[in-house]
Amino acid sequence: MCLEQRIPYYVGIPLAFVVAFAAFRKAPRMIVVGGLVVLALLMAWNAYMGVFHAGVEWKWWVGPAECTGTPEFGGAGGFLNRLQTINITRCDEAAWRFLGLSLAGYNALISLALAATALWGAKAAAKN
Repeated sequence: MCLEQRIPYYVGIPLAFVVAFAAFRKAPRMIVVGGLVVLALLMAWNAYMGVFHAGVEWKWWVGPAECTGTPEFGGAGGFLNRLQTINITRCDEAAWRFLGLSLAGYNALISLALAATALWGAKAAAKN
C-alpha cells in the first residue's frame, strides 16, 4: 500500500509542471482547468488511499492479506527455507509516527491540501 500511494505523485508532479507551463504559455483555459481538475482527482484518490492505509494501521478495518497478518510457512523445512528469502513489509503496523500520525496519515493530509489547491486553481482559472 505504501508503494501504491506514491503513484499519484509520480503522475501528478510531472502533470503539475505541464499544467504550470501551459498556464505560463497562455494555453486555452480549458486545458489548464482540465489539468487542474485531473490533479485534484488524483490527489483526492491518494488522500483516500492514505486514509485507508492509516485506518489499517490503527486497526479500524482489515487491510490486504498480502501485507497484514502472519505469514504461513508450512512445515519446519519450509519455514527455514522461507526465512532465508522472505521480506515482509507490514501494512498494518506504522513504521514511524510523529504527533500520533503515521506517514500514511500525513500523506492523506498533504493529498487533501493538494487536491483543494488544485480545485481552487481550477476555479480561479475558469473565471479568467
